Amino acid sequence: MDTIASSVRSRGHLVLESGTGTGKTVCSLTGVLGPAIERGKKVLYLTRTNSQQRQVMMELREICKRRPLLGVGIQGRQSTCPLIQRDPELRSGTPEELSRLCADRKSRSMQGKEGGCRFYDATISTPFQEVEAYCRKHLPTVEEFAQYCDERGLCPHELAKDLLPGADVVTAPYAYFFMPFIRNNLLDWMNVPIEDLVVIVDEAHNLPEYAREVRSVSLSSRLLDLVAKEIDERGDPEVLEGISAMDLVNVLRERLEAALEEYLIEDDGLIPPSYLDEALMAAFTATSNNLMLMARNLMASGEMVRDAKRKEGRLPRSYMHSLGAHLLFWIDMDEEHYVKLVVGGDNPAFEAYCLDPSIAARPLMDCHATVHMSGTLVPLNEYRDSLGLPTDSRMCLFPSPFPPQNRGVFHLEDVTTKYEEMIKDEDMVARMEDHAVALCNVMDRNTVVFFPSYQLMDRFIEDGVLRRIRRKVHLERRGMPQNELMSTVSQFKSSEKGAVLFAVMGGRVSEGVDFPDRELEVAILAGIPYPKPTARQRALLHYYEVRFGRGWEYTVKAPVTRKLLQAVGRLIRNESDVGAAVIMDRRAVQFSSQLPSVPSEHPVNDVLNFFKAHGR
Repeated sequence: MDTIASSVRSRGHLVLESGTGTGKTVCSLTGVLGPAIERGKKVLYLTRTNSQQRQVMMELREICKRRPLLGVGIQGRQSTCPLIQRDPELRSGTPEELSRLCADRKSRSMQGKEGGCRFYDATISTPFQEVEAYCRKHLPTVEEFAQYCDERGLCPHELAKDLLPGADVVTAPYAYFFMPFIRNNLLDWMNVPIEDLVVIVDEAHNLPEYAREVRSVSLSSRLLDLVAKEIDERGDPEVLEGISAMDLVNVLRERLEAALEEYLIEDDGLIPPSYLDEALMAAFTATSNNLMLMARNLMASGEMVRDAKRKEGRLPRSYMHSLGAHLLFWIDMDEEHYVKLVVGGDNPAFEAYCLDPSIAARPLMDCHATVHMSGTLVPLNEYRDSLGLPTDSRMCLFPSPFPPQNRGVFHLEDVTTKYEEMIKDEDMVARMEDHAVALCNVMDRNTVVFFPSYQLMDRFIEDGVLRRIRRKVHLERRGMPQNELMSTVSQFKSSEKGAVLFAVMGGRVSEGVDFPDRELEVAILAGIPYPKPTARQRALLHYYEVRFGRGWEYTVKAPVTRKLLQAVGRLIRNESDVGAAVIMDRRAVQFSSQLPSVPSEHPVNDVLNFFKAHGR
């Protein structure tokens, strides 16, 4: 807390690691609040997921018992707008589309016209003081506040915005700061310049990849299909003399198919930087300026579709507008920080992948102070360098206060998920399955099997592992809705006989769920989560090698180490927790400086003896 407070007072940037379960949330809030309030600054607490906001509000309630303050949680309209909750078509809207729709509905309500919003009508006729008094007294979570409003027919999103100017602390998902359109809105709602913000970034190890993704652009096959459908419904506008929008779509489809044929290797492939531009110029006998004009004209036609839909009371979405915006970005991007790819799979696409997370993170430099924290952030200099934080940023590593002997970590030397060795040894996966089944069957303890990928998890399931495990097995599935995942985790936790959960390293279970006491006692790691050597991954490694001289360390070893530590970190959440981890991969020794482990030939006996030695 002293470290955080002094960093805020000196207007600095602080990068810190402190183990899972050590109270980072309450310590960071307590550390920033004093100096922030003294200087008239506001605190913005950013979380990777909506569910992590709940913990912020819980801690604020305790702080509030000593020092009254107002904390407000805000999420996107998809989560909180009652109109959207009742209309499935609206749930897929982007923040910008929903903002436009909302503004139009509110305008109609204010003018007493048809097509307004009954929730907004009720909101503006309800005394705001009542709502504010409730929030100051109870500091509700986003979900609790949504329920409070729903019972009264009010709009929680509008009321949360009204509460922001008076809030000392605002907690929001990453998108509210790192997406420019939403950040500008948030600053307006809070009525604060960015220079008066103290930003806390929680689970900061996720930020570099999030920042890269948020600045990447994809021209996908699905988008082209949706544009064609929109043209069919709304007409085929001319984007350049003698060239229609459908002509452009057809050429893009042809070029995408040709690129897949020529450049795709497994998941993706590197394409020449000017591949698409030159193909379009050749197809339409056009200059680069003509291409940009085509993109702008496509956006203009899309804007007309948006307006028409808005007047119809529908989501103001246009796929022509999206395609035009993506195409304009593609032609005009700064190629020094991007790599151009063709991506395969269910939805093939041209992708401009951003290699430099500091582009999206740049607004952090304008804030009064920032605190970046995680249980797994080492190497701290990699995080600092990736985000472009000043070289004099303070970096602190707080060792775990929990007894190291309470966690036993073993690794197996007869198996590995190294690709070349799995190809040579056909029995490798079978041996891993045998080890996992034996460990799951011998103990009545809650056990999570963490996989490096869904692909390997699917292989275990296809091979009949679920039938061999004599306990209830729960699954974290790809793309699972949050409420369904939380229900699955809750069932796993409440098992009296000890259950098994299959999950993925780097997924939501391994990073965002707490398992105190006996809710989790054994973690089995089915291999090391090395990234696949895709074209994207190779480009990222090369970029970091050129920029920092540490390509492999920054883009491979650091992310893998964090995923391992996050998974094993689920075991120990307080000083009395006891847990054992078994890493089914001989390469675990490569990570011994961060995650010491003991080789094991008989993992079942070693784990049983570990718990016996702890009286468990």
